[in-house]
Amino acid sequence: MKIYLDCYPCFLRQALEAARMAGADEPGQRHLLEQVMNGLSEIPLEMTPPEIAANIHRLVRHELGHKDPYREAKQNSTQQALALYPRLKALVAQSDDPLACATRLAIAGNIIDLGLKLTYDLWETVERVLKQSFAIDDRAAFRASLKQAPWILYLADNAGETVFDRVLIETLDLPVRYAVKGAPILNDATLEDALAVDLDRAATLISTGSDAPGTVLADCSEQFKEMFAQAPLIIAKGQANYETLSQAGSRLFFLLQIKCPVIARDVGVPVGSIVLKCG
Repeated sequence: MKIYLDCYPCFLRQALEAARMAGADEPGQRHLLEQVMNGLSEIPLEMTPPEIAANIHRLVRHELGHKDPYREAKQNSTQQALALYPRLKALVAQSDDPLACATRLAIAGNIIDLGLKLTYDLWETVERVLKQSFAIDDRAAFRASLKQAPWILYLADNAGETVFDRVLIETLDLPVRYAVKGAPILNDATLEDALAVDLDRAATLISTGSDAPGTVLADCSEQFKEMFAQAPLIIAKGQANYETLSQAGSRLFFLLQIKCPVIARDVGVPVGSIVLKCG
């Protein structure tokens, strides 16, 4: 997905929030914003938003001298989600269609997106998504692909959302390789975040080798790129994976909530929609 001018204010907001999370004083925050604005003026418009975000947040971390400004926020999200884990499992166990329920719950967890909004109500979102109609509904194709695939590559999104992913993975009767970021970026899940919710008990944990949001294949390790090429079915969680992989083909199923007007415009659905989209 291409960059839109509407993305620029979002990058500045993220930089300011990261600076405040890292404890920067007001002069430090101002200096950081000036550096980010200079950086944005030099970025080619053919780059995707996650590619630009990766460059911006590398600059942010360098200027702040902080390798993971979102670490405490990620830990808080993880603890909030873990507290709901027994209730999520009970919902799936009591459902007439466990796969459908677990898929909706995985999408509900996508509300944890600190790149867009620092606050959210997890349980309210669960209740909404369990009842909400899909704006794009490729669940039939998803079920058919699950019957044919010998294993699944699952592209993670955010810390805390990992708990909801675990519920879906535990419902799938297939081996899953769960791909996390190679280093911190925003509140995206890293190996540390996946281990914090015991995802290693449900899936094989792997790294993309990249610190970019979404999955920027050119920035990923050769090992991951080889696995991506071989994967018979790929579950891609969240908006950034859609932004980076929207042209990657019918092996991919995007599970997400539409939280951004730019992505809503690109997908062709309203903000607030839930989506299960093939390719």
